[in-house]
Amino acid sequence: MLSRFMLILLCGMGLSLSALADTPKVLTTIKPLQLIAAAVLDGIDQPAVLLPTGASPHSYALRPSDRRALQQAERIYWVGPELELFLERLLKDQPRARSAIQQAPELTLRTLGPALNFQHTEHSHDHHHGHDYHHHEGMVDAHIWLAPANAQAIARWMVADLATLYPEQQAHLQANLTAFEQRLELLNQELALRLTPLQGKPYFVFHDAYGYFEDAYGLRAEGVFSLSHEVQPGARHVNLLRQRLRSVGPNCVFREPQFPPRLIDSLSEGLNVFSGELDPLGSEVAVTAQGYEVLLRELGDNLATCLERL
Repeated sequence: MLSRFMLILLCGMGLSLSALADTPKVLTTIKPLQLIAAAVLDGIDQPAVLLPTGASPHSYALRPSDRRALQQAERIYWVGPELELFLERLLKDQPRARSAIQQAPELTLRTLGPALNFQHTEHSHDHHHGHDYHHHEGMVDAHIWLAPANAQAIARWMVADLATLYPEQQAHLQANLTAFEQRLELLNQELALRLTPLQGKPYFVFHDAYGYFEDAYGLRAEGVFSLSHEVQPGARHVNLLRQRLRSVGPNCVFREPQFPPRLIDSLSEGLNVFSGELDPLGSEVAVTAQGYEVLLRELGDNLATCLERL
């Protein structure tokens, strides 16, 4: 039993006992899927997310609390084993899990290839390097949410699936879907207007995560520095990367939140290189009906802000 003091405290915080006991009906593995689910469930329910901020779906280890959340959720949305390999075996025995979203109809899928990869040559055969194309070449690129058209297809798939979970809210789900699609059409036009003039501008990334976004707006990275955030590159590898940067001339290098700024600094010191940050997971984006658009807009803004300096 809760003490009288605790009951008063809960009331003061605007929480009820039933709210504390509730578990989310809809659980997504990663933040971008949560943002799309939040758009279609706006005013109906609040989806939860499995991975905490800053965690990588490529190498995440489940905690006991994560396993409980997976067991209790009525819908589990995940991209697929190419992204969340740690879930593949567990979800085979989870009757409430849905098919991997990358199997949804109407998606445009691309495969990973070696063309842009500039490998960490000192450790090119280390299996813990999640983006070493010796291991990933030919696999489906799992970052499917970074194409606006794919996000629309994912939203349509979710709405069709959620109709059985929220049978009284089908009209609301459809209205949310229509609003989401209309907002994305406007955002797509906005991004195309800003990014199309930047086609051909040279830039480098640390993670081959942006192919879908690049395909949508005619961009292409000059190279992918396939590094692991667990193992920092040695002096020899830094020198090789610096040679590549020097040979290209003025360019942008985009890090991700897990890479410390000092790595960019050591690569670009004395070179005509500008730096920026891209976050394909939208780690700091608020979970609202417009959160997915914020993720894409920030990605486009951060790319453009740097490339416009060249």
